[in-house]
Amino acid sequence: MAANNSLNIVRTLASSAATKPVKPPVQVFGLDGRYATALYSAASKLKQLDVVEKDLENVQKTLKADATLKEYLHSPVIKRHLKVEALKQMATKIKLTPPSVNLLSLLAENGRINRVDGVISAFSTIMAGHRGDLRCEVTTAKELDEELKKELQTVLKAFAKKGENIILELKVDPSIIGGMIVSIGDKYVDMSVASKIKKYTEIIQASV
Repeated sequence: MAANNSLNIVRTLASSAATKPVKPPVQVFGLDGRYATALYSAASKLKQLDVVEKDLENVQKTLKADATLKEYLHSPVIKRHLKVEALKQMATKIKLTPPSVNLLSLLAENGRINRVDGVISAFSTIMAGHRGDLRCEVTTAKELDEELKKELQTVLKAFAKKGENIILELKVDPSIIGGMIVSIGDKYVDMSVASKIKKYTEIIQASV
């Protein structure tokens, strides 16, 4: 089922269904990854990768600045076709290219517009690989001080190949309680306290 969904996404976003999809430099997983990979393939064929990357940055900025629009798009009572129209109006206003418009429309039509941030993040990971950079996303329960940031940067450099630059993105999420969640390129490691608690809880419940 996942394979069929992936193929449908690629066919919808790609500029020509008859041509072979362009394989991304790094693999990104999950539903967000499938949308991002399809977008990369479509934009690559059109030679618009940099333009689409800029489009997605503008989409994030627009949705962050317009709380009313974001609430409208995330509302479960608003019909999908109305969300598509709202996104098309936004696309015209901020002058998005066709691949980016197709992505947003597809997400809205499939009832997954709430995943737009995840798709954009996955696309950024692919583009980092495209440029020869290694994107590292680290989530902690509280903000790291400068000393810990430098130490983390040093540790992450060990994962980089020769010629790769480390692009470190730090996020704060108090819900993980402690520890950290690290995403390096296409690798993901959850070392948070919250994940350990969940694991232990599941083990205890299974033994009851």
